[in-house]
Amino acid sequence: MSFAEPRLEKVVVVTRKTRMEELVARYNTPGQAGFHIKSKLVNDLVQRRKISLKEANARAEGAVAAYQSEDDVYQPAVRDLVGRLSRLNVEVHPIDRSLVPTYLFTQHDAVLTLGQDGLVANCAKYAGSQPIIGVNPDPARFDGVLLPFRLEDAVAAVENVLRGRARVREVTLAEASLNDGQRLLAFNDLFVGAKTHVSARYQIRWKDRSENHSSSGVIVSTGAGSTGWLSSAFNMVDGLAGGGETNARPVLRWEDRELFFVVREPFVSRVSAAGLVSGAVGDGEPLEIESQMSEGGVIFSDGVESDFLEFNSGALAVIRPAAQRAHLIVR
Repeated sequence: MSFAEPRLEKVVVVTRKTRMEELVARYNTPGQAGFHIKSKLVNDLVQRRKISLKEANARAEGAVAAYQSEDDVYQPAVRDLVGRLSRLNVEVHPIDRSLVPTYLFTQHDAVLTLGQDGLVANCAKYAGSQPIIGVNPDPARFDGVLLPFRLEDAVAAVENVLRGRARVREVTLAEASLNDGQRLLAFNDLFVGAKTHVSARYQIRWKDRSENHSSSGVIVSTGAGSTGWLSSAFNMVDGLAGGGETNARPVLRWEDRELFFVVREPFVSRVSAAGLVSGAVGDGEPLEIESQMSEGGVIFSDGVESDFLEFNSGALAVIRPAAQRAHLIVR
């Protein structure tokens, strides 16, 4: 489908700090950041891994060079792209990804992410129905599954969006709604459980079945996320089964109005069961999870543990495909 409404007036360019930028923010200068990295690495390599000081220094120098190389590619890419976009007849507003959860996106915005795939997933939860253009600034480092455009293609992709000629792929999001009115969206997956490595206690209800669980938590995946964390759960099952692929592994397209849940490491006891451990969640068949944890219960999305909902005793989460969908611009 094409994206043709409404009139777009602003391009929000979402960037992220490189590892070197984050280190400089902590240690003031690139030189001091490099010194810190090398000191820690050399000490670890010599003391714990018992390699020579010469080899340890060489490895540490290589690590610092990799950090600097990443920064040397990314910073010029940001400056170049923002400069070229500024020559279009549209407002250009760069923001750091840390501001995305509180940024007020409007119906007149197009969103361009410049960084790793995770930036797309992060923005998709907050951008509403606005088009998202994923640009890969460093193909040598980033896989770019969600980044169909290179730097040299980015301006043309934005122009196509502005003129209503862009192709769009709609992506189903997951939604967790709590009984206190709070909600959380996910592009890839939701995690429901305990924020530490203790067991999560809850009652799970799906279709006409219910069980009390003690487990390592529940993963609820979208089609877009089904090749990520969800697949690792099935990889473990396949490995335990001797290498054969289980028939329970779901096949979900990004557009499918369906989610899939799995329970991690369910424990069977006198008060907990392990019969209800996976299944498909549709619009008319939501998953309900009621917390039985006095403290430490959480729900977070897309691996971002700092952006969470508390999920303690008395909290009931209803999980289903979200009404809101992400609109990714594709080739």
